Amino acid sequence: MDRARLRIVLPALGIAQIISWGSLFYSIAVLAQPMGAELHLTRVQIFAGFSLALAISGLLSPRVGRLIDARDGRFVLCRGIMVGGAALVILASAHHYATLLLGWGAAGVAMSMTLYDPAFATLGQLAAEGYRRALTGLTLIAGFASTVFWPLTHALVQTAGWRSTLLIFAGLHIAVALPVIAVFVPRPARSAKPAAAHTATQTASGRPAPAQLWLASCFALVAFVFSSMSAHLVGMLEMKGLSAAQAVGLLSLVGPMQVTGRILEMSFGARFSVARVGVFAFALLASALVLLLFVHGPGAVAFLFVIGYGCANGILTIVRGVLPAALFGRDSLGRLLGWLARPSFVAQAIAPAAVAGLLVSGSPQLVIAFAAGMIAVALGCLVVAVRSSQRGES
Repeated sequence: MDRARLRIVLPALGIAQIISWGSLFYSIAVLAQPMGAELHLTRVQIFAGFSLALAISGLLSPRVGRLIDARDGRFVLCRGIMVGGAALVILASAHHYATLLLGWGAAGVAMSMTLYDPAFATLGQLAAEGYRRALTGLTLIAGFASTVFWPLTHALVQTAGWRSTLLIFAGLHIAVALPVIAVFVPRPARSAKPAAAHTATQTASGRPAPAQLWLASCFALVAFVFSSMSAHLVGMLEMKGLSAAQAVGLLSLVGPMQVTGRILEMSFGARFSVARVGVFAFALLASALVLLLFVHGPGAVAFLFVIGYGCANGILTIVRGVLPAALFGRDSLGRLLGWLARPSFVAQAIAPAAVAGLLVSGSPQLVIAFAAGMIAVALGCLVVAVRSSQRGES
């Protein structure tokens, strides 16, 4: 695909990503309290539904990836957007917990068909050798999802209530996201087909190659850390001496820092292999978490933590999309990304509850040290995965 056409495709995919991420993933942080209050449900029960959605998304991701390879990305994204709209309508109409869980289940199906991995696989079919730069451009746009949807959700809940907010989000799916994908994202010239000898995620014996297992472990560990931090950072910062307003204000910088990290990757990353960029991002994230250990109230250390944490998160999103293609090729990329996404989504689903247990029985220092240790292990898994793929182990 030529650059002129790609300049149209990227904003279309980016708009759809902002709507999908913002409504299906980020909005729960604002909606949980009013939903729980009206339905007489605890915060744990509300987030259990969200965890169900993440788990379902992980279980379905490999199947979705195979469907993208067999058909095309636009086919899957359009249908995922329609499922997402339906899921939001179900959630908006929920008056019982069973209906709420049904809505979250449908949202999980939609997540598996609309979030980053299907969009990355779509770009893999369309962008050819420009895949890395195109993916960075897409994440630059999509990185504003939380920045847009957290205040938007808050404003809508205050003026219209949580049910109307979800219905408005459903309307955005059908009236905005669906048309921009259907009109501006083309089918690939020739649909990607699974390799004849073996798939991108399997050796000739039918089992995943060691390098792919190491990479899946790496991504799952990172997903666990980011999911647990996203759920509990505000509370942990309060335990470390910040007020709730100071913690929220500080963490509102994470989104802009993610975009900053992606701009830096776009500006300088081409000079380095994506594996080296990944090593840098993991080291930056581990360093940020170590800084968090020394946060005691608002100040420069807390600010430096947010800079490192946000930039690392932004860069690692690019690494997660580009590194599998760099190590294993773009043949059957949808299948590969879907297979890699399964353990990550499961890790995201269990992380908030698991870390909540640690916070009850210990201090935030224990949780932060545990998270930093997991990132160190993830870095080791990344290095082993790269070396293993270079040796051609199977």
